[in-house]
Amino acid sequence: MSQNPITRRAFALSTIALALSSFATVSAADQTILKPDGKPADQTKKVKVFILMGQSNMVGMGDINGLSAAWGTTLLKPVLSVYEGTYSATADYDKLKPVSTSEVEVKGEWKAPADLKESTCVVRGEIQMKTTGKYEFSPGYGGGKHSILTIAGTEVYRQEVGKDGVKTTYTLEGGKPYPFKLTFLTRDVISAGWYSRTDIPGTLGTLVKEQKRYPFLLDNESRWSVRKDVYYYDARTKKGSPLSALSNNDGGSVGPELGFGNIMGQLIDEPVLVLKSCIGNRGLGWDLLPPGSKRFAEDGKVYAGYGEKPPVWDADPAKGAATEPPPWVDKNGKPVEWHAGLQYDLDLADAKAALATLAKIYPDYKGQGYEIAGFVWWQGHKDQSAVYASHYEQNLVNLIKSLRKDYEAPNAPFALAVGCGNPGRESFGLQIAEAQLAMNDATKHPGFAGNVKCVDSRDFWREAAVSPREQGFHYNRNAETYVEVGLSLGWAMADLLKDKK
Repeated sequence: MSQNPITRRAFALSTIALALSSFATVSAADQTILKPDGKPADQTKKVKVFILMGQSNMVGMGDINGLSAAWGTTLLKPVLSVYEGTYSATADYDKLKPVSTSEVEVKGEWKAPADLKESTCVVRGEIQMKTTGKYEFSPGYGGGKHSILTIAGTEVYRQEVGKDGVKTTYTLEGGKPYPFKLTFLTRDVISAGWYSRTDIPGTLGTLVKEQKRYPFLLDNESRWSVRKDVYYYDARTKKGSPLSALSNNDGGSVGPELGFGNIMGQLIDEPVLVLKSCIGNRGLGWDLLPPGSKRFAEDGKVYAGYGEKPPVWDADPAKGAATEPPPWVDKNGKPVEWHAGLQYDLDLADAKAALATLAKIYPDYKGQGYEIAGFVWWQGHKDQSAVYASHYEQNLVNLIKSLRKDYEAPNAPFALAVGCGNPGRESFGLQIAEAQLAMNDATKHPGFAGNVKCVDSRDFWREAAVSPREQGFHYNRNAETYVEVGLSLGWAMADLLKDKK
């Protein structure tokens, strides 16, 4: 069942603002998430760093648009016309006589003529999509983005030199050719470009631009909003930007950082750094096994403790868990260079390297220092086996304690979301979900009361029929799932920060 992410919180933001001095004063009667105001954070205050960890769904697999592809064969018989003189906004290039015209290849390279230094290039032809839908177009790259694209006389793209590009969605009927005109504003003539559909169910574009969900994600000019008070950085890929829908995965998909970061930016006065350090296809029982985890024996097998390999080996009945592991080699006899917890080590090292060079990765940083303000965890799919599921709760407890120790943040709050989606209601997925939700049980884990919170995200599962694609292990790449999980984690963190004071 879908919930309204804007109004579902039971507490008033004004209450938080009064209770927590580091929280911004927010007009909170309706508990809305506001559009970013475009103002940078106060760089005289320490940066509040939130560490995001998990596996591929934390990496971010919610599609922004669907069917994104190069124009390619959608262009029919494009013709390049060259006009003398640099581009003029007052010139009518449909009436002017070109210096030359030539058919160009759809996949070829278009170039301005070298012998005519001052010239304007216009490409005309027809464009034909296979499927009816609403489309956005992105001509060229680099300097070639400085162009104007019209379809059937309607301007659908414009980017002038020194300005941001403006895109307008256009509905195309599948199988029907439409005349197009692509006018280059400089001599950087780049062949073709890319298109994407904005009305595919479950994509962020459809949710925001068509269904009018999450209005805080668009600015007043219908472009993706940018938070200048929140910076997003991926410690593994070493890429960062002010938080927006296009920050993650080279702008192709979103993860929980989008919803989470918007809430933190709204509630916290200090600069916020959302620091993600994770990779996909990793299990807590093996790859992410935290330091201090001991090996154990079960059903005649020994399972590796932190730093050990292989993952599992036969137990000597007389020795049990004390059975030493055999050499671990691949099919060619070469030692396998991996061990239990290595991904934990790598993620920690990547994040610490980023924090050690904060002035380089965070453009607005003034050397004022930082604080690990919280941890966020979303994972579980890879541990769906009898042994790893049964040990998940203890491994999660160890993880929370180890992260706080290794980041020297013993009191940092820890928010997590159930990480098995629809499978989290049955079999090993259910077992893992229950282990994660057990973090909320003060009778079982009294040390976590008020500083650890798990949100049940299973209701945010969306079926493939209303999603960009059928890919269950990535929540069918439905952007609504990823935004909702991020918002839930944000509100959970807000609760923990309030309780911390």
